[in-house]
Order: sequence, then C-alpha cells, then structure tokens
Amino acid sequence: MSARPRIDLNADLGESFGGSRMEDDAAMLNQVTSANIACGFHAGDPVTLRAATTAAAASGVVVGAHVAYHDLVGFGRRFLDASEAELSADVLYQLSALEGIAQVCGTQVSYVKPHGALYHACATYDPHARAVAEAVAAFSASVSRQVPLMLQSSEDEQRQAGHRRAAEAGIPTVWEVFADRRYHPDGILVSRRDPAGVITDVAEAVEAAQRFVEEGVVLTTDGSRLPLQAQSICLHADTADALAMAAAVRQALERAGADIRSFA
Repeated sequence: MSARPRIDLNADLGESFGGSRMEDDAAMLNQVTSANIACGFHAGDPVTLRAATTAAAASGVVVGAHVAYHDLVGFGRRFLDASEAELSADVLYQLSALEGIAQVCGTQVSYVKPHGALYHACATYDPHARAVAEAVAAFSASVSRQVPLMLQSSEDEQRQAGHRRAAEAGIPTVWEVFADRRYHPDGILVSRRDPAGVITDVAEAVEAAQRFVEEGVVLTTDGSRLPLQAQSICLHADTADALAMAAAVRQALERAGADIRSFA
C-alpha cells in the first residue's frame, strides 16, 4: 500500500493594519497548517502581529515570518533597490520582532517566507537572495535551531537564486506551489496585474490542488503540465471567496486521502 501523500497548506495572515481588516484570520486558521504572519514591513502592526500569532498558537498552526521590503504604501509589491546590508538588517529585524511576540504567545518562528516583490526577487536577483539567506542564517544561529526558507517551486532548483544562496548559508529550502495562481509554461507565475493571473473559481483551485498532490504537476497557460516538487500549497487569504476556497481545497484533499499537516 502506498503511503498517504503529505502536504502542508499555508496562507498569509496578520495583514490587517490599524482599523483596516484584510482578512478573517481566525476562520482561515481552521483550514491551514502553516501561517505566514506579516511582520510590519508590508502590512500588520504590533497589535495584529500579536493577535495573529496568539490565534495561530491556539489553533496549533505553525508560525512563519512573512518578511518583506519596507513598503507599507505599496503592500510590499514594489521592488526596492536596497543594499544587501540594509535588506539583511531589515529581514533580521522582522524575524526578531515576530520571534519575540511568538515566544510570549507560546510558539516560535518555524520558517521564513518572503512576501510579494521580495519573494520574486529571491528567485531571480542574486544580491537580495543572498541578503535574505544571510539574515535567516544569522537568525537561525541566534535561536539555536535551523529555520527553513520557503520559496516558489522551480523545475530547475539550481536556477533559483534563493535556493542556491540558502544552501550556501546552510539553510534548508521548503518549496511551495499555488492553488490560486496560474503558471506560465516556464514555471513563472502569471502577474497579478493580468486578470487571468489569480484563480478565483473555487472548483478550479480545488482541481489544481488535487492535480498537484496526486500527480505532482501544475497546469500552465498553454495547457502543458509542468512537473514540480513542493511540500506546501499556498492559499491566499485576500482573494475572492478565500475562506470557501481554502475549506474546499482541504476537504477535497482529505477525501482523497492526503495527510494535511505542516512540514515543520
């Protein structure tokens, strides 16, 4: 008998700011096994960081640091030409802040996932990939545990700047795919600025998640099937029908026999 496929479900949480509510974190925590919590640089503030971390700990959901460029105005979706030293310090600052809150809440930062423009830069822009890896390595040493870096799965791992730099720094990589995003044939995500870039149909997202877990492939814009490896599936909390989509994906995968639990 073959082993049950194991998969993690992650979502971006804690992205509210002041009086602005971006998502229903509590409801999403019932569906995911890992929470990427905003660290205040693209979204979130001390109050929302603590609330999201407290809720994640109470739900038994693993906490990850969703680090970003210092870009509250652009929600972290703009590339910032920061020096390596500046970016490394910014990432370390965010990790340290969330770790402090996590310790108070009875949990810890178990992985790091870059957000938005920094996420994409880690795939292609070596200086910023190196800066992020250096910060994660320094943080790991300070807390005496190995904290992995979550990156977008690639058909050729060695083409991923973030993976190369993480390996050099002794940091493990966790790969993820997306149930609610469309892929180009080369594995690059279709831009959010493209109306077709984000999947909003619940049934289509469920099909994408099942296809990956059962067959290890994602469907691309030209209809081709791209083989990828990943330990986690991302479900964005700020898309249309996000909660319904997350619940439907989890239920479908559980019905298919998948073991839904965090990689950490």
